[in-house]
Amino acid sequence: MKRLLQGTILLVLIFLLGAFVLKPPSPPAAQRKAVVIELFTSEGCSSCPPADALLGNLGNRPSANGAEIIPLGFHVDYWDYQGWRDRFGSHSYTERQQKYAARFQLDGPYTPQLVVDGQTELVGSDSARAQNAIIQAAARQQQTDVQLSWKAPDRLLVLATTGNTAASSQVLLAITENELASNVAAGENGGHVLHHSAVVRDFRLLGRLNNGRLQVEIPVKAAADWKVKDLRLVVFVQSAPLGPIEGAAAIPWSKADDCKNCRN
Repeated sequence: MKRLLQGTILLVLIFLLGAFVLKPPSPPAAQRKAVVIELFTSEGCSSCPPADALLGNLGNRPSANGAEIIPLGFHVDYWDYQGWRDRFGSHSYTERQQKYAARFQLDGPYTPQLVVDGQTELVGSDSARAQNAIIQAAARQQQTDVQLSWKAPDRLLVLATTGNTAASSQVLLAITENELASNVAAGENGGHVLHHSAVVRDFRLLGRLNNGRLQVEIPVKAAADWKVKDLRLVVFVQSAPLGPIEGAAAIPWSKADDCKNCRN
């Protein structure tokens, strides 16, 4: 009887220990509202379609610890030499990636590459590493608050504030478009239809923080071939040169329709 009791206790202890070991640890609590993920990709790269799909999937839900995930798809131009010109590509996006490569001490830019909150770089199709990097980024302290609001159907008010009055970080605007597709006729993806999310259609510097603050009202106009219902305006604050992202916010362009009675 004594041996049976000891055996039962041992089995219970083994079960409890196994349950403790197998239970995944809880992610650290999110300290920031949003995490920005930048995918450097190209329609001329055969390894990029899975990363493009992952970017769309990540942008459709919050991080495991509750932060908004803001995706940006930067299409680079250095694959164009293979016979297919990526219509979303820009040399300025290539230059941005080259600066990241120098900062991360890489041999050079590559695709697909994902940069999480300006702090971590990884292969853009690596879902597990991407989600872990996003969780860790969300747990970083929020340094700058970004607020966006429509002042008129074609004017956006941007307010970025931080407690660090010495900060001179850059405030950047990206306009992204979802639900895009291309029939690729040449290059590594020739004969395939590629689908894209969060494609960066416009990217510009709005200014820098001054005394810990930047408030600016900017005019915006959609190009003729942009679908307004699929557009988002993203504003983020990044320490220069291409350092950590300190805060970010996004707003759908379609929300401008709710602002017909706003101040002109």
